[in-house]
Amino acid sequence: MTHPFLDLTPLSAAHFASIEDRVARLLGTEQDVVIMQGEALLPLEGAIRSAAGPGTLALNVITGPYGQTFGNWLRDCGAEVIDLAVPFHTAVTADQIREAFAEHPEIDFVSLVHAEAATGNTNPVAEIGEIVRAHGAIFYLDAVASIGAEPVLPQAWGVDLCVIGAQKAMGGPAGVSAVSVSPRAWARMTANPAAPRRSYLSLLDWKDRWTDAGRKALPHAPAQLEMLALEACVERIESEGLATLTHRHARAAAATRAGTLALGGGLEPYVHDAAEAAPVATTLRTPPGVVASELVARALSSDPTLPLAAGGGALAKEMIRVNHYGVDATVGAVQGSLAALGAALAEQGVPVDLEGARSAAENAWRQS
Repeated sequence: MTHPFLDLTPLSAAHFASIEDRVARLLGTEQDVVIMQGEALLPLEGAIRSAAGPGTLALNVITGPYGQTFGNWLRDCGAEVIDLAVPFHTAVTADQIREAFAEHPEIDFVSLVHAEAATGNTNPVAEIGEIVRAHGAIFYLDAVASIGAEPVLPQAWGVDLCVIGAQKAMGGPAGVSAVSVSPRAWARMTANPAAPRRSYLSLLDWKDRWTDAGRKALPHAPAQLEMLALEACVERIESEGLATLTHRHARAAAATRAGTLALGGGLEPYVHDAAEAAPVATTLRTPPGVVASELVARALSSDPTLPLAAGGGALAKEMIRVNHYGVDATVGAVQGSLAALGAALAEQGVPVDLEGARSAAENAWRQS
């Protein structure tokens, strides 16, 4: 018995390299791009452990749960960490980064999440990159949730380590991920005696055995199905146009905010300022007395395919996520989500305006 997923010709090194090149074009970079054979946590952790260690003074920006994770990794590998935490309903500002450098000019590593899908905010990476580069620090960016939903330009923005994954706005697989690496970052890793070597976390192993070796022989067997899915994902983005894809996500975010405000019932955008809200997903705050996880469960009982989720951890009590990314970055997905949430609120005796929400979302989509 044969199967098209099982009986494939092995993925060649040249084919693997060509997919890396297409991802680099997606990022608008001429820097090295390494596609790692695992979910995005692999390069996220590997990049930190490769570039930081004893003697590192890191500024770790926390605008959501991933920033907290990065601080833990930095401390674990011996770095001294200054946490810059802001409320999850807002974004960090360039002035806050500037003030941190003024107080601690010896900072040599900055870690930041571009868009926090978990909290719904997005940070001004281009402005922050100018400040980080002016101080000569290494700039590490998690762009997993932002790639495909908004511009991600690591080389233009001075980002030294930019990690992406395809499973959100790109609408692709979760099993492979990528990191763009600047020459400064490679030099930093090479000089770091604590950088992982002979390890699945090691970026330097990829540099030595793959990138510097001319990308002629793969270091190990690739995740073939995931690599082919990533290639198909990039082809689809190239066909639609990256600008069209990001615009579609921006329209979905605008429609969700407008529809939520028109719906009433006490639901409101979790991120106060629309300019600080991530296009990849919109987070909503539930009214007092309404538990977010319970409301989402009732909404999904009518249609389990809707892109709705409660916030993680403690946020499950007060936050709802409308995950309008990838194939769900459509006005229909937004309207369906708001209708289901509105109906669930109405079941509890909360007055809502379902038609007003539908109309407001439609108008915002058209005008965005």
